[in-house]
Amino acid sequence: MREIKDEEIENILIDCSIHILEEVLKQAQQVGIMSEKNRIIVTSLDLQTIDLEPYQYSGVNFTGVRLIDPESPLVTSVVEMHKYEWGLDDPSKLRVEPALMYDAVQLFARAFKRLRDTIKANVKTLPCDGTVSWEHGFSLNNFMRVSEMEGLTGLIKFDTAGFRSNFQLDIVRVTENGLKKIGIWNSTNDVEWLLEARPQKSEEELSLQNKTFLILIAINHPYGMLKQSADMMTGNDRYEGFGIDIIQELSKMLGFNYTFEVQRDNVYGSYSKKLNKWTGMLGKIIAGEADLAITDLTITAEREGAVDFTMPFMNLGISILYRKPTKTPPSLFSFLSPFSTGVWWYLIGAYIFVSVVLFIIGRICPAEWNNPYPCIEEPEVLENQFTFKNSLWFTIGSLMQQGSEIAPIGFSTRMMATSWWFFCLIIANCYTANLAAFLTVETIVSPFSNVEELARKKAIKYGAKIGGSTFMFFQDSNYSTYKEMYKYMTENAADVLPSNNDAGLTKVLREDYAFLMESSSIEYITERYCNVTQIGGLLDAKGYGIAMKKGSPYRHPLNTAVLKMQQSGLITELKKKWWTQKRGGGTCREDGGQSAAEELDLDNVGGVFLVLTVGVAASFFYTVFELIWEVGCTSLREDVSFKEELMAELKFIIKCDNSPKPVRRRKGSSNRSGEDSTRGCTPPYGFIPVIKTSNSDDK
Repeated sequence: MREIKDEEIENILIDCSIHILEEVLKQAQQVGIMSEKNRIIVTSLDLQTIDLEPYQYSGVNFTGVRLIDPESPLVTSVVEMHKYEWGLDDPSKLRVEPALMYDAVQLFARAFKRLRDTIKANVKTLPCDGTVSWEHGFSLNNFMRVSEMEGLTGLIKFDTAGFRSNFQLDIVRVTENGLKKIGIWNSTNDVEWLLEARPQKSEEELSLQNKTFLILIAINHPYGMLKQSADMMTGNDRYEGFGIDIIQELSKMLGFNYTFEVQRDNVYGSYSKKLNKWTGMLGKIIAGEADLAITDLTITAEREGAVDFTMPFMNLGISILYRKPTKTPPSLFSFLSPFSTGVWWYLIGAYIFVSVVLFIIGRICPAEWNNPYPCIEEPEVLENQFTFKNSLWFTIGSLMQQGSEIAPIGFSTRMMATSWWFFCLIIANCYTANLAAFLTVETIVSPFSNVEELARKKAIKYGAKIGGSTFMFFQDSNYSTYKEMYKYMTENAADVLPSNNDAGLTKVLREDYAFLMESSSIEYITERYCNVTQIGGLLDAKGYGIAMKKGSPYRHPLNTAVLKMQQSGLITELKKKWWTQKRGGGTCREDGGQSAAEELDLDNVGGVFLVLTVGVAASFFYTVFELIWEVGCTSLREDVSFKEELMAELKFIIKCDNSPKPVRRRKGSSNRSGEDSTRGCTPPYGFIPVIKTSNSDDK
């Protein structure tokens, strides 16, 4: 999901099990891809059964489909009837799988009733593991195919091929008021979009044109700022910023006039139990001293109880501002980094295993036993080049891409060597390629990666803006980690709770300090201060809205206008303008082309280990075949029993020493008899060894 965020992908299709969907959506929100610029489609038919409240005010275009209509009279009555045994009292929480099973049982019961009414069929006991079928099974199947009924999942009807037809899917969208049906699809007609019934607006709602509003702003980058100009400016022309531009666009769309007033103390507003009233901007809104307020004003439950807000024009969450992690110096053993520890152990094991097997196959393979003295036509002993030491040397030479002076002769040993060479080729190239990536990409290590690790780091101080929504988040949280963090902040208030965001940034730059603040402000800061960054994801999800008096008639038209700005991409363009272009934006933009190199584990190179295993197994079986063939030929040539010759060979093989192999001959054997006995007994490697012998009397 981090890659989706980094590549700025806007259209996202989520196809996953309903059991993990809630966690997937939560993670998507944490990385920031549940915003007004994203369009998300969920394919799960059980979308309505999970909690969607966290995404109702995110502004994301969140669409899904459902098979079950929770407002259907049949669905509501069945759920009501079985609510105790199912443990379910809300029809919208009924999942598709049990609903389909319920419909299947109902359809089967109807079809079976029709079958009994027609042919008076009786049910006979049949063995579960037998091949005998019920004599009326085909008829029952046909009755089910032609039956039609209204079920929990809609009309149940099958086509001639036995597939369900004429079923209907509801197209739904997540809105501020929950899940809303916006269209219908079925297998016979095109999508039918439902027209949204809009409530009639009052005259006051319709007559925003030419009204003049007093709008409170705060001098807070980039939401409201004084223009940088040498000219003398007055009135609204003195101000610029993200919030200023939003008001200007709303004014163009709705036709109202406005006058900006600066909140001098930059206090947004909270309820004071001591004064028994709201302070700051919200206090003025409640008292009627101003009509609207716009800045980085967070929508919270407490504030919504006192004033009304428009739908969020920006979605965000709490994150951590901290200095950029330092690049770690290369490790002395960084050459081991391309492979995981598990792969290195497997590689060592493969080297030892192949060496041992090559030694064994070399002893078994007849072609590997050679005459050590070619000038002697009738040697008494044969020697083998694949001693255990030579086997180790041959395999390590291949692995190091250097080779050795040892060359396999037999077909089975060559097959074994080829498998090992292929393995070494892939492993060596994977190692070289990944090592190059590790050497060109420097590893960056942060002292912590999320808020839980930060809370455990006693050496690092952390805090939030005192009295702000972030501080209130920790104050109101029931999560144990957040409660401990709030306790730490209150106990060290003088040292860790700055009065504003600028003071918090200064502490981050000068001290070993982590500042908890809204992610939107972190984005703005990291575009301009290159030695700070955001650590971890979002702790919550919230939004900035325009505040107005409770029960204001202007809320609906302002909501509509904000929504249009989001859908047209205008708010995204304004954010890009003030975050990445104006007032030093883009200074710290980094090239994200190089991602951190990752070590290869067994999932990446496991296939080549499998190929090696198959090659070793094939080589071993073939060399056993060679041995049996050679023993058979020798038994015919020397006129000894096959069993006797085989046992002699096996006894010598299992000795596993480096002694030469004596040539077994019967006394009085001759060259001629040797030639005759080998006729029709060609070894599998394609040539006939001829052994010349002579009697001692002929010398």
